[in-house]
Amino acid sequence: MADSTIQTLDTERLVNETLATIDREREREIVSRRFGLFDRKETLEQIGELLSITRERVRQLEKAVVTRLKQTAEQGNLPNIADVQATLINQLTGIGNVARVSDLAIALSEGTKLEQARVAFLARLCPELAVVDEDDHFYQTVSIASALDAPEVKTQVQGIIDVIAKLGEPKTIEEIAKAANLSDVEQAAALASTSKHLATLNGRWGLVKWPMVNPKNIRDKIYVILKEHGKHMHFNEIAAAIKDSDFKRKDVTTQAIHNELIKDKRFVLIGRGIYALKEWGYKKGTVADIISEVLREAGEPLHRDEIVKRVLKSRFVKETTILLNLQGKSQFKRVAKATYELAE
Repeated sequence: MADSTIQTLDTERLVNETLATIDREREREIVSRRFGLFDRKETLEQIGELLSITRERVRQLEKAVVTRLKQTAEQGNLPNIADVQATLINQLTGIGNVARVSDLAIALSEGTKLEQARVAFLARLCPELAVVDEDDHFYQTVSIASALDAPEVKTQVQGIIDVIAKLGEPKTIEEIAKAANLSDVEQAAALASTSKHLATLNGRWGLVKWPMVNPKNIRDKIYVILKEHGKHMHFNEIAAAIKDSDFKRKDVTTQAIHNELIKDKRFVLIGRGIYALKEWGYKKGTVADIISEVLREAGEPLHRDEIVKRVLKSRFVKETTILLNLQGKSQFKRVAKATYELAE
C-alpha cells in the first residue's frame, strides 16, 4: 500500500531502481540521456551519434521504453512508483492540484536542475498524474489527472491569460479568479505559475511583458517602486526601496538609479532630487516653465497665491522658489497687486 505520508523523494535511488527494470543497456542509456537523469539532457542527434543509430531510431526506442514503463507502472509492477505517486499527489493536493516541476523539486528534494529532471521523469510514469512538457508557452508542469489533465491545464491557463489581458493591469489572484469564473483561488494561482506568459510581483499577477510584475532593468524597477508608493520620492528613497524589495536583482548603486531617472521619460524631476511619474500628470521643465504653463492654461491674470497653488500640484518646491521665479523672470508681468500674466 502506498505511503502518502512520505514528504521527500530520494530521486537518485528511485531513478536507478526504475532504470534497472530496463533489460537493454542501450535503452537505459537513451532514457537516462534524453531525460537528463544524471547529466544535462541530450538531443536525439547527440544520442544517435553516440550509439551509432539514427535520430529517428532513438526517438522510436525512447517512446517504446517509456510506454512500456508506464504500462508496468499501471500494473503495479514498477518499484516504488506507487509511493512516488502518493507523495506527489499529497503535495499537489495542497497547492491546487497542479504545479511547476521546479516547485515540486524544491518541496520534495534539493530543487536542482538534476532533481527537477528526475521528478519530471518519475511523474511521467505515474498513472494518476499528467505532465505538461516545457515549451515556449509553459514551464514543465505536473497535475493530478483526475482534477486537471494536460489539455485542461493548457485551456484553463489560456483562459487566465485572456482575462488578465482584458483587465489591462496587474490584479490579485482573487480578482483574476473571479473574473475567470474560477472558484478555486489556490488552483488559479497554481495554473498561472505554469505559464511563461504570466508573472507575479507584490501579490499581483500580470502579463510577463508588464514592468509592474516583471521589471527587466533598473528603470522598470524604479517605475514599480514609484507606482507602488503612489507619490513622489527622493532618489535616495527609491534606492533604499529597491534594496528592500522582492526583486531578483537589487544590487544597484544610488548613482545608477539617479542616472536612469534622468534618462527615462516616464520620470519627472519635480523638486531637488525628487521624482514622480509622468503619468500622474507631471510635466518636464523648470519652475518658470510650469508658471508659464499655468498662466497660459488660465488665459487670464492670476493672483500669486493661485499661481503658487497650481504650480505646487506639479512641482515639489518651496513657495519662495515659485515667488522668486514669478518676480524675477522677464516672461511674467505684474498687472495688479500680487497679480501676474504672461508678458507676451
